[in-house]
Parts: sequence; structure tokens; C-alpha cells
Amino acid sequence: MDTGLIEEIRALKRSKRAIILAHNYQNPEIYEVADFIGDSLELSRQAQSVRTDLIVFCGVRFMAETAKLLNPRTKVILAEPAAGCPMADMITAQALRQKRVELGGELVVAYVNTTAAVKAEADICCTSANALKVIRSLPQDKTILFVPDKNLGRWVARETGYQIISWDGFCYVHSLFTIEDIRQARKEHPNAVIVAHPECSLEVIDASDRVASTSGMLRLAQEYDELVLATEQGMCNRINKEYSGKRCFPLRRTAICRNMKLTTLEKVRAALSGQVPEIVISHDVAERARRSLERMLAIS
Repeated sequence: MDTGLIEEIRALKRSKRAIILAHNYQNPEIYEVADFIGDSLELSRQAQSVRTDLIVFCGVRFMAETAKLLNPRTKVILAEPAAGCPMADMITAQALRQKRVELGGELVVAYVNTTAAVKAEADICCTSANALKVIRSLPQDKTILFVPDKNLGRWVARETGYQIISWDGFCYVHSLFTIEDIRQARKEHPNAVIVAHPECSLEVIDASDRVASTSGMLRLAQEYDELVLATEQGMCNRINKEYSGKRCFPLRRTAICRNMKLTTLEKVRAALSGQVPEIVISHDVAERARRSLERMLAIS
């Protein structure tokens, strides 16, 4: 760790009246300067509630957009502007509008892993942590178009019994995991509880012991001494930070979100120093996208 740079960033935060929000998948060095670390739902709540002049987001673009939508008066900067989300790019607002017309105007639930423009076309948003609760809040006699993650959509459909049409999107990290990975993990870590993220395929979820979002994984670490996580390998860094006595292993060491790992301390310093442009969302898109997010938070 570059302790000098960490202290410089902390001093900049104070002088700029800034806070740093970081996703669980960030590198451990980012944890050292973050004011709050969490999953998409937790970070959304934090973004909505903070009173500060500047939010520097260490994550990917849709997360920084969400922070701006929920706290429009605050300047929001994504520390690494090039950090996108391939799954979010698998759907556009225009394609969603066309699909909705083709299907006859079904309710649209947008996973938070979408652009602000796509959220603006949805009736409500969800995260992996609250997807079941959001779906169950909707009329059961309605067909739901769930975008863009087909794996999360299929899991939610099975768990709720709702009629759900899933977009053909996916997370390239969670789609890596296989049944063979589970078998190998049971051989290598026979005493571990295997926890799958709901972005995994149903067969991987069924072969695991538990299913949970990243915030749920963190809670499970309180309960179990040894975990194997079917999610981005950085989640084990978060658990090791919070619970030094626990043993945590990624299901695959190669399960890495390249975009999440783009953020560095140097880039955080640049964002705090005014060298990175702020997040800007058009008024029309922001108003409609914000409603979808606020409906989700009201239920959660």
C-alpha cells in the first residue's frame, strides 16, 4: 500500500468535502480510502442519503449514474471513466422500447446494472439483493419483462412463480462458473459452504449450498468459518478485510471483472483534484430513471 498517497487522498477528501463510495469488487487499496463499501443496493442508499459536495465513485459507470440520479444536487465523478459494464451494454433504451411494443406493453423491471437511459424506460429497478422482493411487489397476473440479465431473471421467475420474459444478457464473470468448478471446490474445500451469486446459471446455483448477493455473502461470513464464493474474486478480499479469522476462496481465481479493477489510487486522486469530468444525465432521462429507482428503494 502507498501510505503516502492514501493520506494525500484522505486530506483531499476533507478539503473538497467529498466522500468515496466503493463497490465490493474493488481492489483492497481502494478500501483504504473509501467511506463506504457495499453492493449496488447499499451504495444506492448511501448515495441518496449523503450530504456532501462531491461523491467519487469507485466502481463502474452505471453505479456512478445511479448515485447522480439519487443525489442530483451533488457532483458525482466516476474515478475511472472508462470503467463500463459489458452486461449493461447488452441493452439499449431503443431496443427496450421496441421489445416492449412487440410484447404488448408488459411491465419492465430493470436490473440496476443498466444505463440511466434504460432505467428511464422501466417501471421499476431492482438489484440482486432485492430482486425477489421487487418482483413480489408487482401484480402476479402480469407478465414481466426482466432486463438485461437472463440468469437473474430465470432465478427470480423460478423462486417467485411469476411469468417473466428475460432479456438475453449476462455477466461474463458469473457465466464462467460451471458444475465442474463446484465439484472441484468440494474436493479442495470439503468443509466450506459454497455460495453462488444469482447472476450464475441455475445449474450452478442448484449445485451450490446457498445463493446470495454480495451483501448477503458478507452476512453469511458471520455464520460460517469457511466459504467458497461463486462471484468476482475480489469479494473474498472484502470478507477477509471484515473477518480476519474466516477462510474465503473464490470458486475461480480467474473470475475477475476487468472494469472493476481499472480503478487505482492515482485515479481517485485525479478525480478529487478536478481532473476527471463529472457524471451528466439529461433532465428528461434523469427524471424518469429516478422514478424507477425510487420505487425500488421505497419497497426495499
